[in-house]
Amino acid sequence: MAPDERLAELIRDFLVKRWFLLALLSVLAVGFSLSQPLADVADRVPKNIVVGTVLFLMAVSLDATAIWTAMRRPAPVMLAVAINFLLLPLAAWIVSGWVRSDLAIGILIVGAVPSTLTAAAVWTRRAGGNDAVALLVTVSTNLACFVVTPTWLWITAGAATQLPLDRMIARLAVLVLLPTLLAQLVRLHQPIGQWATAQKHTLGGVAQCGILTIVFVGAIRAGLDVRHSEAQIGLAGWAGMLVGVVGLHIAMLAVGHAAAMAFRMPREDRIAVGFSGSQKTLMIGLLVALQFSGLAMLPMVAYHVCQLLVDTVVADWLRREPETLAAPNV
Repeated sequence: MAPDERLAELIRDFLVKRWFLLALLSVLAVGFSLSQPLADVADRVPKNIVVGTVLFLMAVSLDATAIWTAMRRPAPVMLAVAINFLLLPLAAWIVSGWVRSDLAIGILIVGAVPSTLTAAAVWTRRAGGNDAVALLVTVSTNLACFVVTPTWLWITAGAATQLPLDRMIARLAVLVLLPTLLAQLVRLHQPIGQWATAQKHTLGGVAQCGILTIVFVGAIRAGLDVRHSEAQIGLAGWAGMLVGVVGLHIAMLAVGHAAAMAFRMPREDRIAVGFSGSQKTLMIGLLVALQFSGLAMLPMVAYHVCQLLVDTVVADWLRREPETLAAPNV
């Protein structure tokens, strides 16, 4: 193969694998920098419809039958859920004390939202782990988030949220729980379920476009918030937020592996606990954040970018070094 053909192939491969990350950074930059002329555009986007559609598409391509395998040995699932819904929110509450303004609310939202619907299982499988465990963790946390997420925000943010607990619960029940359950009911019709499984990548691509739409709206609102805010965040504030979310994810990823090792779980389960316990879903994070402000959305986006980059490196390393986390001697 000629050098120019090889270069073109490498570029094409990079764009195919990283298009969402590149698009995410692009819509953030455009929305934030052109927030004033694009303000009317953000107001016209039917956010609730986009969110509900995205969550339906993500859930309808999710084959939940594999969760029965994981339910036979629930310990790894329980550990990952405890990290995702107990330890991580507490750690986020501590980190939020270092950050100013609505960025602090955003970090609390990062801690309170559930694990990713599909990515945790994908990265677990990529690393050679037990993707059935990761799948059960994501399903259970997403089904419970309509109560758990608002409750954590009410506990950690308190009056700063200025949103009644019952209103947050009702909103998440309608926009998260309902589309997820409806999608799984639709899958019970075998032809639809088989089609959705076969078209998983296509449906995922459409869902990612919906996520980019909500990020774009949030970026516009964040730009307007910065321009209209009397308090300046400053370079130190932005850096503190980035360090905080990156540190949160890496710490929880490490804690998941270490805790599973301490309980003498097999290597495959430890990988699943690490990824599913530390990952957070972007779509629900955006939905919750935009109830507060555009700035509250940015820590969620930063966390998502971090887990995309960090977990890819970790998964590839674990796949190349299968004996690195060999099961401990009992």
